[in-house]
Amino acid sequence: MPDVMRADLWHSMADAAGLINADGTIGETIYGQMTAFAAQTGAVNLGQGAPGTDAPPELIDAAAQAMREGYNQYAPGQGFPSLLEAVAEQRHHDFGQEVSPEQVLYTCGATEGLTAAILALLPRGGTVLAFEPYYDSYPAAIAAAGGTLVTVPILPTGEGGFAPDWACFEDAVAAPESAPSIILVNTPHNPTGFMFSREDLARIGDAAAKADAWVLTDEVYEQLILDDTPHVPPAVAIEDSARAVTVSSAGKSWNATGWKIGWVIAEPEVREAIQAVKQFLTFTASGPMQIGLARTLTGDSTFISDNRKSLQERAEVLVPACRAVPGVIASTPAAGYFTVVDFSALTDLDAFALNELLARRYSLVGIPVPALCRQGSPAHTAYRSSIRYSFCKSPADVERGAQLFNQLASELRLNPNALRVRA
Repeated sequence: MPDVMRADLWHSMADAAGLINADGTIGETIYGQMTAFAAQTGAVNLGQGAPGTDAPPELIDAAAQAMREGYNQYAPGQGFPSLLEAVAEQRHHDFGQEVSPEQVLYTCGATEGLTAAILALLPRGGTVLAFEPYYDSYPAAIAAAGGTLVTVPILPTGEGGFAPDWACFEDAVAAPESAPSIILVNTPHNPTGFMFSREDLARIGDAAAKADAWVLTDEVYEQLILDDTPHVPPAVAIEDSARAVTVSSAGKSWNATGWKIGWVIAEPEVREAIQAVKQFLTFTASGPMQIGLARTLTGDSTFISDNRKSLQERAEVLVPACRAVPGVIASTPAAGYFTVVDFSALTDLDAFALNELLARRYSLVGIPVPALCRQGSPAHTAYRSSIRYSFCKSPADVERGAQLFNQLASELRLNPNALRVRA
């Protein structure tokens, strides 16, 4: 039997994503690990960002009707025209982004869209500049493309806020040895919920123009805004919108992460290049779900606003309970699914050991934020004892999580050193 270890690409991708264990075996992603760990310990799972409430009935009914109408074979490689038109209309209606259907490509979720775009647009040996913490598919895709990842930290500002290190950004863009071919912008940002302003994005666009770089976006949380700050797509804010490649999906907005309906928006010739890669990944998928989403995306459903309100209500249950723990700093989520809780004032344990302790003693599981950072980077150091908790779970799970945090707070008032000893 040939030695699988000779196949170097998979190993470099897994290594870039932090999936190589100390003994050389391949581990699951941090999200899979923590989901399994919560089940093993019986803890409430506030880790993976998967909705704990269902997709709206009107969306499910529309997909079921599409199945009955016969949309059960291969969809067109670019996606069904009705979906491409619906996405174009939605971007214009919601964000003022002028899009034609010729610019839209269906992808099997945003992860495939990002991967296909990186494979298509990153030259061999090229650099991608991304903001850190980051989604773990980014380094894997960059490794597959034969590129290098350079990161700029988004750092805590105190009292639950965040900001990019713009000095680091300017240095990274200007450095001859690391000038980016792609600047990857995740807004709203996972895990911090930070939203890049129009001015921030214009700054990024100017830097991209000077470096002759693409601006690749990850906007999957675009509809999940929890304050009054509007989401601004980078393609709307940067002066040269032709260098923007927009990636988003329906999964988070419509509580349908299992449907894997995403899209890339780019100039037609750029979209064609990305489609040339994408067609040899999944080719196509989710035919009736594409039709169902197309019929719902621009309809009169109130689900988006209702879901946003529900998420805000669940955040208002979980975040104050986190803040009840004396000494912690819990972020104020401007958007998305998560609050980031900094325990550094209470413990010398890193986030991995702390997460294990909290699971075994207090039945709480989150995602250690350093798992979303490069080992030894400024962001890795800044988030050393920080854990991401999801309030997108079911109201019952969020309420249970809040009760457990309140119990933890009560115990720490009696024993302030309770989190300084490993489980």
